[in-house]
Amino acid sequence: MPRIAYVNGRYVAHADAAVHIEDRGYQFADGVYEVCEVAQGFIVDMPRHLARLNRSLSELSIDWPVTRGVLPLLLREVVRRNQVVNGLVYVQVTRGVASRDFVFPADTLSSLVITARKADPVAAAKRAETGIKVITVPENRWDRVDIKSTGLLPNVLAKQKAKEAGAQEAWFVDTDGNVKEGGSSNAWIVTRDGVLVTRPAEHGILRGITRTTMFEVAAKLGLKIEERGFSVTEAKAAREAFISSATTIAMPVVAIDGAAVANGHPGSITLSLRQAFFDIAEKSPA
Repeated sequence: MPRIAYVNGRYVAHADAAVHIEDRGYQFADGVYEVCEVAQGFIVDMPRHLARLNRSLSELSIDWPVTRGVLPLLLREVVRRNQVVNGLVYVQVTRGVASRDFVFPADTLSSLVITARKADPVAAAKRAETGIKVITVPENRWDRVDIKSTGLLPNVLAKQKAKEAGAQEAWFVDTDGNVKEGGSSNAWIVTRDGVLVTRPAEHGILRGITRTTMFEVAAKLGLKIEERGFSVTEAKAAREAFISSATTIAMPVVAIDGAAVANGHPGSITLSLRQAFFDIAEKSPA
């Protein structure tokens, strides 16, 4: 079955989907996005994702392209038309189409694109059984990474560097040697005492939706979380390490810059978080 995309009020064949060459998302990366996991026919944590989308739009003074009540209906319809039971749904909003100029255009309608695609949950589960490797890279992004902007070139370069090194993710590291977050994920470690540690989300990282839900999962499992910085050295010496995102949930990290974390195998705490996640996460019927 051919894929279907939603583009500014129309459902079109994915292969034919297009935006104008002067869309400000294309010209300036003047836009924001969200990605929701679709699992077992449910869109996971959709209200939280849409609340974060609202914040990103507000921070950039971009108008909603449709009313907030309509967007969940559009997401569900795109998922339905693409027959996605397990996968993801992607939504992107830009400031719209206008003659190229750095200042905000007047009376321009924002642009909305929604796509969905299938994914294999068995493949993801197998990856969790073996874990992933990460590398570290110096932080070189703009200061407002709390906005989920489409301006992701530093992330692209970092993840390409990870791929070339035989790893699956890159962790940005600040000038103090502390881990900030991954190219498309939040970073976590588990101390020798079984405490989960992740950097505070008030500044310098994106407040991940899966990260937020993970706090509730940890509470359900009786696990303690500390929001504080941690160094690369501490991460390499940790009992466990993992990343969290909408597309990975809790994914074990078994090596950092080529050094094994603990015994080099996925840790039991990370796997328990992963197993319990869908019992806690909010699930909206697709």
